[in-house]
Amino acid sequence: MIEIPSDLHKDLLPVAFLLGNWAGAGVHDFPGSEKCNFGQEVTFTHDGRDFLEYHSHTWVLDADGNKVRPLETESGFWRVHPDRKVEVVMTRDDGIVEIWYGDLAAKTPQIDLVTDAVARTAASGPYTGGKRLYGYVKSDLMWVGEKQTPEVELRPYMSAHLKKVVTPEDVERWAKALPDDMPDDGIAFFK
Repeated sequence: MIEIPSDLHKDLLPVAFLLGNWAGAGVHDFPGSEKCNFGQEVTFTHDGRDFLEYHSHTWVLDADGNKVRPLETESGFWRVHPDRKVEVVMTRDDGIVEIWYGDLAAKTPQIDLVTDAVARTAASGPYTGGKRLYGYVKSDLMWVGEKQTPEVELRPYMSAHLKKVVTPEDVERWAKALPDDMPDDGIAFFK
């Protein structure tokens, strides 16, 4: 279910599907690093201004799905221009800052991004750019990231399937929004 907050900036309506807390799992695989399954928590929030605030935390999972150690942390800001172009400024815990540009797909909640600029600190590893695809599919958030370095051509390295995290406050808000004329038995509702 996509909720559109009344105070959401009008420019952000096309990306309202991103709002909220998401959690799930995915796969990490890139030459020179450990291939692993990972868990992920992602949050997209807004404060009424013309951007979404983004935070992502991932961690390595063992064979039983338990957290082993942190993998990557990212944070940033997402903006949407009137021509449905998307810009993202993102900072990673490994000393990389990226500027991404992309497009919102027509008639579907999907965003394609590609890096436009990359800045690295001395502590970061080799990295020259990437691509990302985010999509809202059957109420879930799915994404795939591609990465390139001076030694490795652009190739997929991470992907995840995330589900919306529902809080008790969400349930209470939805319950208050139900119409007063709901059938008592629930069955009549589906007839």
